[in-house]
Amino acid sequence: MYELVGVGKDSYYVQSPAKIGLFRWAETKVCLIDSGNDKDAGRKVRQLLEEKGWELTAIYNTHSNADHIGGNQYLQKQTGCRIFAPRIEMDFTNAPVLEPSFLYGGFPPKDLRHKFLMAKESRAELLTDQTLPEGMEQIPLPGHFFEMVGFRTRDQVVYLADCLASRENLEKYPISFLYDVQAYLDTLDQVAKMEADMFVPAHAPATEEIASLARLNQEQVWRVAEIIAELCREPVVFETLLQKLFVRFGLEMDFQQYVLVGSTVRSYLAWLRDRHGMEIIFDEGRMLWRSGAPLR
Repeated sequence: MYELVGVGKDSYYVQSPAKIGLFRWAETKVCLIDSGNDKDAGRKVRQLLEEKGWELTAIYNTHSNADHIGGNQYLQKQTGCRIFAPRIEMDFTNAPVLEPSFLYGGFPPKDLRHKFLMAKESRAELLTDQTLPEGMEQIPLPGHFFEMVGFRTRDQVVYLADCLASRENLEKYPISFLYDVQAYLDTLDQVAKMEADMFVPAHAPATEEIASLARLNQEQVWRVAEIIAELCREPVVFETLLQKLFVRFGLEMDFQQYVLVGSTVRSYLAWLRDRHGMEIIFDEGRMLWRSGAPLR
Protein backbone atom coordinates (compact mmCIF):
# COMPACT_ATOMS: atom_id res chain seq x y z
CA MET A 1 0.00 0.00 0.00
CA TYR A 2 1.15 3.56 -0.84
CA GLU A 3 3.66 2.40 -3.43
CA LEU A 4 4.33 4.74 -6.34
CA VAL A 5 3.37 3.10 -9.64
CA GLY A 6 4.46 4.53 -13.00
CA VAL A 7 1.91 4.47 -15.84
CA GLY A 8 3.64 6.90 -18.23
CA LYS A 9 6.84 8.90 -18.59
CA ASP A 10 5.58 11.53 -16.14
CA SER A 11 2.33 10.00 -14.89
CA TYR A 12 1.98 7.86 -11.77
CA TYR A 13 -0.46 6.80 -9.13
CA VAL A 14 -0.04 6.00 -5.46
CA GLN A 15 -1.65 2.67 -4.61
CA SER A 16 -4.11 3.38 -1.81
CA PRO A 17 -7.78 2.68 -0.94
CA ALA A 18 -8.69 5.42 -3.45
CA LYS A 19 -5.82 5.76 -5.91
CA ILE A 20 -3.97 9.09 -5.77
CA GLY A 21 -2.78 10.33 -9.15
CA LEU A 22 0.56 12.09 -9.58
CA PHE A 23 1.76 14.08 -12.59
CA ARG A 24 5.34 15.39 -12.89
CA TRP A 25 4.77 18.50 -14.99
CA ALA A 26 8.31 19.86 -14.66
CA GLU A 27 11.68 18.37 -13.72
CA THR A 28 11.09 18.40 -9.96
CA LYS A 29 7.55 19.81 -9.72
CA VAL A 30 4.52 17.57 -9.33
CA CYS A 31 0.83 17.81 -8.70
CA LEU A 32 -1.55 15.29 -7.16
CA ILE A 33 -4.92 14.13 -8.38
CA ASP A 34 -6.74 13.74 -5.03
CA SER A 35 -4.98 13.24 -1.71
CA GLY A 36 -6.24 10.07 -0.05
CA ASN A 37 -8.56 9.50 2.85
CA ASP A 38 -6.84 11.11 5.84
CA LYS A 39 -3.77 12.73 7.41
CA ASP A 40 -1.88 9.42 7.41
CA ALA A 41 -2.36 9.10 3.65
CA GLY A 42 -1.08 12.65 3.23
CA ARG A 43 1.97 11.90 5.36
CA LYS A 44 2.85 8.81 3.32
CA VAL A 45 2.52 10.77 0.08
CA ARG A 46 4.76 13.53 1.45
CA GLN A 47 7.40 10.95 2.33
CA LEU A 48 7.27 9.56 -1.21
CA LEU A 49 7.76 13.04 -2.63
CA GLU A 50 10.68 13.74 -0.33
CA GLU A 51 12.38 10.49 -1.36
CA LYS A 52 12.12 11.56 -5.00
CA GLY A 53 13.14 15.17 -4.35
CA TRP A 54 9.87 16.41 -5.86
CA GLU A 55 8.05 19.61 -4.93
CA LEU A 56 4.26 19.45 -4.58
CA THR A 57 2.74 22.52 -6.22
CA ALA A 58 -0.96 21.66 -6.29
CA ILE A 59 -3.66 19.12 -5.54
CA TYR A 60 -6.45 18.75 -8.08
CA ASN A 61 -9.48 17.18 -6.45
CA THR A 62 -11.71 15.17 -8.76
CA HIS A 63 -14.61 15.55 -6.32
CA SER A 64 -15.19 16.21 -2.65
CA ASN A 65 -15.88 12.77 -1.15
CA ALA A 66 -13.87 12.43 2.04
CA ASP A 67 -11.72 9.55 0.78
CA HIS A 68 -10.44 11.81 -2.02
CA ILE A 69 -9.78 15.01 -0.06
CA GLY A 70 -8.81 13.60 3.34
CA GLY A 71 -5.09 14.34 2.90
CA ASN A 72 -5.67 17.90 1.68
CA GLN A 73 -5.30 19.72 4.98
CA TYR A 74 -2.12 17.94 6.02
CA LEU A 75 -0.40 18.36 2.66
CA GLN A 76 -1.43 21.99 2.33
CA LYS A 77 -0.07 22.78 5.79
CA GLN A 78 3.16 20.89 5.18
CA THR A 79 3.92 22.12 1.66
CA GLY A 80 1.88 25.27 1.08
CA CYS A 81 0.44 23.71 -2.08
CA ARG A 82 -2.68 25.11 -3.68
CA ILE A 83 -5.85 23.04 -3.99
CA PHE A 84 -8.31 23.22 -6.86
CA ALA A 85 -11.73 21.63 -7.30
CA PRO A 86 -14.81 22.09 -9.50
CA ARG A 87 -17.37 24.65 -8.31
CA ILE A 88 -19.72 22.66 -6.03
CA GLU A 89 -16.92 20.27 -5.09
CA MET A 90 -14.85 23.30 -4.03
CA ASP A 91 -17.62 24.39 -1.65
CA PHE A 92 -17.86 20.90 -0.12
CA THR A 93 -14.06 20.75 0.21
CA ASN A 94 -13.98 24.10 2.01
CA ALA A 95 -16.89 23.11 4.29
CA PRO A 96 -16.69 19.30 4.64
CA VAL A 97 -19.73 19.10 6.94
CA LEU A 98 -21.76 19.57 3.76
CA GLU A 99 -21.13 15.96 2.74
CA PRO A 100 -22.73 14.19 5.74
CA SER A 101 -25.40 16.92 5.83
CA PHE A 102 -26.29 16.26 2.19
CA LEU A 103 -26.31 12.49 2.67
CA TYR A 104 -28.42 12.64 5.84
CA GLY A 105 -30.74 15.42 4.67
CA GLY A 106 -30.27 17.56 7.77
CA PHE A 107 -27.70 18.28 10.45
CA PRO A 108 -25.69 15.04 10.75
CA PRO A 109 -25.37 13.36 14.15
CA LYS A 110 -21.96 12.45 15.50
CA ASP A 111 -22.33 8.95 14.06
CA LEU A 112 -21.86 10.49 10.59
CA ARG A 113 -19.28 13.15 11.41
CA HIS A 114 -16.21 10.94 11.01
CA LYS A 115 -13.31 10.84 8.57
CA PHE A 116 -15.01 8.48 6.14
CA LEU A 117 -17.78 11.00 5.45
CA MET A 118 -16.29 14.31 6.65
CA ALA A 119 -12.72 15.29 5.85
CA LYS A 120 -10.73 18.03 7.55
CA GLU A 121 -11.14 21.52 6.09
CA SER A 122 -8.74 22.74 3.43
CA ARG A 123 -8.56 25.93 1.37
CA ALA A 124 -9.69 25.03 -2.13
CA GLU A 125 -9.89 27.33 -5.14
CA LEU A 126 -12.00 27.06 -8.27
CA LEU A 127 -10.64 24.63 -10.85
CA THR A 128 -10.40 26.09 -14.36
CA ASP A 129 -8.40 25.16 -17.42
CA GLN A 130 -6.07 28.05 -16.58
CA THR A 131 -5.20 26.56 -13.17
CA LEU A 132 -3.86 23.34 -14.70
CA PRO A 133 -0.17 22.83 -15.53
CA GLU A 134 0.89 22.43 -19.13
CA GLY A 135 0.29 18.88 -20.31
CA MET A 136 -2.82 18.23 -18.23
CA GLU A 137 -6.51 18.70 -19.05
CA GLN A 138 -9.73 18.11 -17.14
CA ILE A 139 -12.57 15.83 -18.27
CA PRO A 140 -16.12 16.34 -16.91
CA LEU A 141 -17.38 13.07 -15.37
CA PRO A 142 -20.64 13.96 -13.57
CA GLY A 143 -23.01 11.43 -12.08
CA HIS A 144 -21.23 9.84 -9.13
CA PHE A 145 -21.08 13.22 -7.44
CA PHE A 146 -22.13 16.76 -8.31
CA GLU A 147 -19.40 17.98 -10.68
CA MET A 148 -16.80 15.25 -10.59
CA VAL A 149 -13.98 15.50 -13.12
CA GLY A 150 -11.16 13.32 -14.34
CA PHE A 151 -7.85 14.30 -15.91
CA ARG A 152 -5.81 13.40 -18.97
CA THR A 153 -2.04 13.92 -19.04
CA ARG A 154 0.31 14.42 -21.99
CA ASP A 155 1.32 10.76 -21.53
CA GLN A 156 -2.22 9.82 -22.60
CA VAL A 157 -3.03 8.59 -19.12
CA VAL A 158 -6.63 9.19 -18.01
CA TYR A 159 -7.51 9.39 -14.32
CA LEU A 160 -11.18 8.42 -13.95
CA ALA A 161 -11.87 9.09 -10.26
CA ASP A 162 -15.01 7.25 -9.04
CA CYS A 163 -16.91 6.81 -12.29
CA LEU A 164 -16.17 3.06 -12.35
CA ALA A 165 -16.19 0.27 -9.80
CA SER A 166 -14.30 -2.99 -10.23
CA ARG A 167 -16.21 -6.21 -10.83
CA GLU A 168 -15.30 -7.29 -7.28
CA ASN A 169 -16.64 -4.06 -5.78
CA LEU A 170 -19.86 -4.33 -7.76
CA GLU A 171 -20.37 -7.79 -6.31
CA LYS A 172 -19.63 -6.58 -2.76
CA TYR A 173 -21.49 -3.25 -3.06
CA PRO A 174 -24.12 -3.80 -5.77
CA ILE A 175 -25.77 -0.43 -5.14
CA SER A 176 -22.84 1.92 -5.76
CA PHE A 177 -23.26 5.50 -4.59
CA LEU A 178 -24.75 7.77 -7.26
CA TYR A 179 -25.98 11.34 -7.25
CA ASP A 180 -27.38 11.74 -10.79
CA VAL A 181 -28.32 8.50 -12.53
CA GLN A 182 -28.77 9.89 -16.05
CA ALA A 183 -25.54 11.89 -15.88
CA TYR A 184 -23.76 8.75 -14.68
CA LEU A 185 -25.09 6.64 -17.57
CA ASP A 186 -24.03 9.37 -20.00
CA THR A 187 -20.56 9.53 -18.41
CA LEU A 188 -20.17 5.76 -18.76
CA ASP A 189 -21.08 6.07 -22.45
CA GLN A 190 -18.37 8.72 -22.78
CA VAL A 191 -15.79 6.62 -20.93
CA ALA A 192 -16.53 3.52 -23.02
CA LYS A 193 -15.58 5.48 -26.15
CA MET A 194 -12.39 7.00 -24.74
CA GLU A 195 -8.97 6.18 -26.11
CA ALA A 196 -5.82 6.38 -23.99
CA ASP A 197 -2.63 4.46 -23.31
CA MET A 198 -3.71 3.82 -19.71
CA PHE A 199 -6.82 4.37 -17.60
CA VAL A 200 -6.59 4.79 -13.82
CA PRO A 201 -9.91 4.42 -11.97
CA ALA A 202 -9.76 5.20 -8.26
CA HIS A 203 -11.41 1.93 -7.23
CA ALA A 204 -10.47 -0.53 -9.97
CA PRO A 205 -7.16 -1.74 -11.40
CA ALA A 206 -5.35 0.47 -13.90
CA THR A 207 -5.97 -0.87 -17.39
CA GLU A 208 -5.35 -0.24 -21.08
CA GLU A 209 -8.93 -1.24 -21.97
CA ILE A 210 -11.84 0.44 -20.17
CA ALA A 211 -14.93 -0.08 -22.35
CA SER A 212 -15.90 -3.49 -20.96
CA LEU A 213 -15.77 -2.25 -17.35
CA ALA A 214 -17.76 0.84 -18.28
CA ARG A 215 -20.48 -1.35 -19.84
CA LEU A 216 -20.48 -3.64 -16.78
CA ASN A 217 -21.07 -0.64 -14.52
CA GLN A 218 -23.79 0.61 -16.83
CA GLU A 219 -25.59 -2.73 -16.80
CA GLN A 220 -25.46 -2.76 -13.00
CA VAL A 221 -27.25 0.60 -12.91
CA TRP A 222 -30.02 -0.80 -15.10
CA ARG A 223 -30.21 -3.93 -12.95
CA VAL A 224 -30.67 -1.89 -9.76
CA ALA A 225 -33.22 0.37 -11.47
CA GLU A 226 -35.24 -2.61 -12.69
CA ILE A 227 -35.29 -4.16 -9.22
CA ILE A 228 -36.45 -0.86 -7.70
CA ALA A 229 -39.20 -0.66 -10.33
CA GLU A 230 -40.18 -4.27 -9.57
CA LEU A 231 -40.42 -3.55 -5.83
CA CYS A 232 -42.60 -0.52 -6.56
CA ARG A 233 -45.24 -2.34 -8.62
CA GLU A 234 -47.45 -1.99 -5.58
CA PRO A 235 -47.26 1.44 -3.87
CA VAL A 236 -44.53 1.43 -1.23
CA VAL A 237 -43.12 3.95 1.24
CA PHE A 238 -39.43 4.76 0.97
CA GLU A 239 -38.31 3.06 4.20
CA THR A 240 -40.01 -0.20 3.20
CA LEU A 241 -38.44 -0.03 -0.26
CA LEU A 242 -35.01 0.53 1.28
CA GLN A 243 -35.48 -2.41 3.65
CA LYS A 244 -36.50 -4.67 0.76
CA LEU A 245 -33.42 -3.63 -1.23
CA PHE A 246 -31.08 -4.40 1.67
CA VAL A 247 -32.64 -7.85 1.99
CA ARG A 248 -32.64 -8.45 -1.80
CA PHE A 249 -28.94 -7.63 -2.16
CA GLY A 250 -27.83 -9.15 1.15
CA LEU A 251 -26.57 -5.80 2.49
CA GLU A 252 -25.88 -5.12 6.16
CA MET A 253 -27.59 -2.03 7.55
CA ASP A 254 -25.67 0.48 9.65
CA PHE A 255 -25.93 4.26 9.83
CA GLN A 256 -23.29 4.89 7.14
CA GLN A 257 -24.84 2.38 4.73
CA TYR A 258 -28.28 3.75 5.51
CA VAL A 259 -27.33 7.24 4.32
CA LEU A 260 -25.14 6.14 1.38
CA VAL A 261 -27.56 3.60 -0.05
CA GLY A 262 -30.57 5.65 0.98
CA SER A 263 -29.30 8.74 -0.84
CA THR A 264 -28.57 6.62 -3.91
CA VAL A 265 -32.03 5.05 -3.93
CA ARG A 266 -33.59 8.52 -3.74
CA SER A 267 -31.54 9.46 -6.81
CA TYR A 268 -32.83 6.38 -8.63
CA LEU A 269 -36.40 7.28 -7.68
CA ALA A 270 -35.93 10.84 -8.95
CA TRP A 271 -34.60 9.48 -12.26
CA LEU A 272 -37.41 6.93 -12.53
CA ARG A 273 -40.00 9.66 -11.91
CA ASP A 274 -38.46 12.14 -14.36
CA ARG A 275 -37.66 9.63 -17.12
CA HIS A 276 -39.88 6.60 -16.64
CA GLY A 277 -43.18 7.74 -15.17
CA MET A 278 -42.70 6.64 -11.56
CA GLU A 279 -45.79 7.80 -9.66
CA ILE A 280 -46.01 9.49 -6.28
CA ILE A 281 -49.12 8.83 -4.18
CA PHE A 282 -50.01 10.65 -0.96
CA ASP A 283 -52.17 8.60 1.37
CA GLU A 284 -52.97 9.22 5.04
CA GLY A 285 -49.82 11.24 5.69
CA ARG A 286 -47.57 8.88 3.72
CA MET A 287 -45.77 9.30 0.41
CA LEU A 288 -45.69 6.13 -1.67
CA TRP A 289 -43.88 5.25 -4.89
CA ARG A 290 -45.44 3.23 -7.70
CA SER A 291 -43.79 2.12 -10.93
CA GLY A 292 -44.79 3.58 -14.27
CA ALA A 293 -43.86 2.40 -17.76
CA PRO A 294 -41.30 -0.40 -18.38
CA LEU A 295 -37.71 0.84 -18.27
CA ARG A 296 -36.47 -0.72 -21.52
